[in-house]
Amino acid sequence: MKLRQLEMQLQKVRGFTRPRSDAEQYMTPAPLAARMLYHAAMNGDIADLRVCDLGCGTGMLSIAAALLGADVIAVDFDTAALAAARENAELFGVDITFAEVRIGDADPGITADTVIMNPPFGAQKEHADRPFIDAALRIAPVCYGIFNAGSIPFLAAYTKGRAEIVEKISAQLTIPKQFAFHTRESLEISVEIAHFERIVCPIE
Repeated sequence: MKLRQLEMQLQKVRGFTRPRSDAEQYMTPAPLAARMLYHAAMNGDIADLRVCDLGCGTGMLSIAAALLGADVIAVDFDTAALAAARENAELFGVDITFAEVRIGDADPGITADTVIMNPPFGAQKEHADRPFIDAALRIAPVCYGIFNAGSIPFLAAYTKGRAEIVEKISAQLTIPKQFAFHTRESLEISVEIAHFERIVCPIE
């Protein structure tokens, strides 16, 4: 599947009916999701591998990974979001395993080859992205995540000794007006797709 075909398919993914502002529940836009997953696939990190979507929401990234040939497990704490993600998976005819887990509360005991995620940026709760980063490094040796532009120095410092930033890709995230505190119809935010990999400590 080509990038443009993937993006067009993902436009059909249904979003949140009642998004929660405290959890920063914004659906990842199809162009951004397609770009990250297609890039990861070109790196050999998606097809025929076990892929975990942390904070899957209504399933945008999970479905993209499944369409690109991954065996996907999608994790979220929100029962309503998981129900919507299951409906989306049925709509696309893809087989995804879903797990109700609150990231950071406990080790979910999940293992995978690659983690994909669009974690909260911390706009509503400071450092909300850190439990996702920690979980990603426990679950898989490779991770692709969407972060606020300028977050790479923090990510490198926070994961020092645990992970290496392999590459970053500049992108745009469009947030539609969906909460009472939003004053614009939509907002364009500069973001970075970070590809980082767990450091394997040598056996002495």
